[in-house]
Order: sequence, then C-alpha cells, then structure tokens
Amino acid sequence: MLNKEDLKQIHEKGISKEQIGKQLEDFKRGFPYLKLEGAATSSKGVTVLDKNACEAACRTWQGYQADGHKVVKFVPASGAASRMFKDLFAFLNGSSEVPVSDFEKEFFSNIHRFAFFEELSGKCQQLEGKTADELIADGRYKAVVATLLNKEGLNYGQLPKGLLLFHSYADGMRTPMEEHLVEAARYAESNKQAHVHFTVSHEHLEFFKQKVADKQAGYEAKFGVGFDISFSEQKPSTDTIAVNLDNTPFRNEDESLLFRPGGHGALIENLNDLDADVVFIKNIDNVVPDRLKDETVIWKMIIAGKLVELQERAFAYLRQLEHGACMRAEMEEMVGFLQNELSCESHNVSSLDDAALADYLYKKLNRPMRVCGMVKNVGEPGGGPFLAYNQDGTVSLQILESSQIDKNDAASMKMFTEGTHFNPVDLVCAIKDYKGNAFDLTEYVDKSTGFISSKSKNGRDLKALELPGLWNGAMSDWNTVFVEVPLGTFNPVKTVNDLLREQHQ
Repeated sequence: MLNKEDLKQIHEKGISKEQIGKQLEDFKRGFPYLKLEGAATSSKGVTVLDKNACEAACRTWQGYQADGHKVVKFVPASGAASRMFKDLFAFLNGSSEVPVSDFEKEFFSNIHRFAFFEELSGKCQQLEGKTADELIADGRYKAVVATLLNKEGLNYGQLPKGLLLFHSYADGMRTPMEEHLVEAARYAESNKQAHVHFTVSHEHLEFFKQKVADKQAGYEAKFGVGFDISFSEQKPSTDTIAVNLDNTPFRNEDESLLFRPGGHGALIENLNDLDADVVFIKNIDNVVPDRLKDETVIWKMIIAGKLVELQERAFAYLRQLEHGACMRAEMEEMVGFLQNELSCESHNVSSLDDAALADYLYKKLNRPMRVCGMVKNVGEPGGGPFLAYNQDGTVSLQILESSQIDKNDAASMKMFTEGTHFNPVDLVCAIKDYKGNAFDLTEYVDKSTGFISSKSKNGRDLKALELPGLWNGAMSDWNTVFVEVPLGTFNPVKTVNDLLREQHQ
C-alpha cells in the first residue's frame, strides 16, 4: 500500500510507518464511544465556590505569583477566520446585489459599530474611489464586502481571528491578540513579567510577529509589565493521513500522500514544550473590552488559586507516600481527597492491601492537574463535563464532545441531554510534578480517542482524522476539577455579527 516515495514523505514529516499503520486502522475501526457514569453537575462533579472560597483562592493565587513561579498564557490561535465570514462569502458569491438575509441586513445596518469600519472605509476609498458609506448609498454592497474579505482589501477572509480588529477604544482599536496581552498583564504575570504563547499557522506567523513588534512596547508601558511573547506552529509530525471513502490512502494529483493538520489535539506537543509551572489556556476569540474584563480576571485568579490549593495537597500526600510506611488511616484520607476533591473513583479501592493502595494513590496523584471553568449550558454547540470510565476501570471527570457519545444508547443520550454545564475552554494547568520536574504530557493522552470527519479536496470526497482533542482525549489521564464560572466570562466570536453583541461594543 505504501511505496518507497511514500515512506520518504512520511520520514520527512517525522512520522513513523507504525503511526501511519495505526491511523489507517483507526479509519477502518473507528473510535469507541466513551462509557459514561453521568453528566457532571453542581450536585456531583462541578464545584460551586462560595464567596469565602473565592476570596481564599484569590489570595492563594496572589501568593503563588509573588513567589516567582513561572506562569504562561497559552492561546491556540491557528487557522484563518474564514468561517467567521461564511455568510458574507455567500452574499459575495450569490446572485443578489443587495442584502436579503437577516444576517446580511444586520451586518449593513450596523456597519458603523464594527471596530474595523474606519479601516474598511479607508480601504474602500483607496480601491474604489469612494467611502464605504458612499458605496452603500450607490447600492454597491458587494464592493464593500469584497474590500473587507479579499486579499487586495483588508484580507479578513484569510487572516487569523487573532489579528482582526475586534474592539474600539478612545485611543484606537484592538485585536484579540492584544486583548490577550492585556489579560495576561492582569492575572498571569509574575515578578512583573507576563509570558504569552500563541500557536499559529505557518502562513500567519510573520503577521503575528509584526503586530507584536508594533504593539508590545505600548502595552508594557501601559501596564508596567514586561511581555515575553512566543509562538509555535503545529508540528508536521502531528499531521494525519487522509483516506478515500474505502479507507485507502488519498493521493494528490502527483500521487503523493495527502496529510492534514491533526486538529487542536496536536497542540499537546506544543504545550509539552513549554517551560512553565502553571499554564492558562483560553481560545483566541473569547475576549471582551476592558470595561468587562474585571469579572474574567477575578475568575481566572479564582480557578488558578483553586488549582494551587489542590496541587499543594497532592504534593504533600505524594511526599508522604514516597517516604513510605503510611498508616492505613492516612491513606484513606488520601482516597477521600482523590474521590471528593479530584472526583476520581475506583469501585474496588477498599479491597486493596496497604502496598497496592499506596501504589494506586501514588500513580493517581502523580500526574498533571487542571482546573476547568464551566458555564451553565445555554445551548452553545460544543463539549461538556461528564463523569466517564477510564481504561483502568476508574471513573473521572472528562470534557466530552457529542461525537464521543453513542447516540443509539438511550442511557448515554439521557445523560448527555441532562447536562447542565458547557465547556467554554477556560483551563488552568499544572504541568510539573512534586519534585519540580516537567511531566511528559504525551504520556497522558488517551490514544484510543479521536475524530473522523468527512472532507473534500478538488471535488473528491475524503475522510480526515483528528487527534484526541486538546482538552478532551489529550488530557484524559490528567487530574481534573470543574468549577462553575459566570456566563459573563464566555464571549466567543463565531460570526462577524457576534461583534455587534453588547459584550463586544
């Protein structure tokens, strides 16, 4: 099936023949559905903190920052914003010369409210000899949209979300990338230094670097914080092979194999390369203007403080276990911590003798840890928090996508539909062990999970494989805690008209 040229191509990407073999098997076999014990809710699995607990967590986080630990803000920012403008592309390529759909009418009726309007109008003047308003008055709506989306204009159809103008201020406009720098200065700095890492697509890297060069000094002066800003790209070795509908390798016109990016789960490799004690993870488009940032900042500090509190207890138990000769009562206290605080349960733990129990506790406590903010479910598409069975028979907290749940299993679907919370991608991660050594995060991935999707290239249908998602299977074997956070901390921008919401004005 694979010839000499294929093997050379695979080798150049840093992928082994065995990996390709496994991927081809995954296409044939598919991925097993996860066995659920139930949706994580505020009665079991999602922690709801009271005012005193929130204040204590904030103090804990401020103390941790003052101790000089290295904190990094990790922002997945790969890919173009083309999906954000799907409706405008449809208008541009459609037969109507004037807005017809509700979406199109909303866009043009509110065009002055977009942070990019002035830049757009200036570019219209340059390319068309008229401002955006003048073009609209002439009925040339498509000229305005073309100037916004096309390469000769602002190129918003191909630029990444991180570099689009989202918010307006008296002193100028800001991109999401800049809003993440502002956030980092407020909750992710230590010793007056804020480390921010963006994962970007190769074709956008220079654009990001230029924006940083233009803006970094101004934000350092404004917030009195030095920024260490770094970038990485998805590694070629995390690309996955594409296949035809019969699961044979899909070949390009030149007979070479077609590889596709492995999805955001590939970023576990980028995260693994970071030198950090604690890492905040949040999507590039989930930002708000300064007037609404206080709530986000406070809750980031709360969930980070909660992470530090839990980590300190786990570290203390691990040192006890390492020294050996723990009393049964001491180990039962650790079991209680594992079950009640980390929501990791084993149905046969009580039958283990002392040596086996100590070994079980050490293995379960000595792993990366994350605290994930969860918002009340308001019908947004995406994953949610569940209690799921692991391969070793234990039950722990997992973030699952709907595709991981068997739609034909009535019990699983009941659990899924009864879910009360939604994953807004609001994570704080501890990635070093109790001795200060970095975990190898690739060892904690559930490689039996993943996603198969239908795609096409040049009119030919194909199947694509995504690796276990970054906050799904890629973090499956981490210790996980869910904390309820306010809905106000979740303000994603999925379409351009989302920028018209009050939260982005």
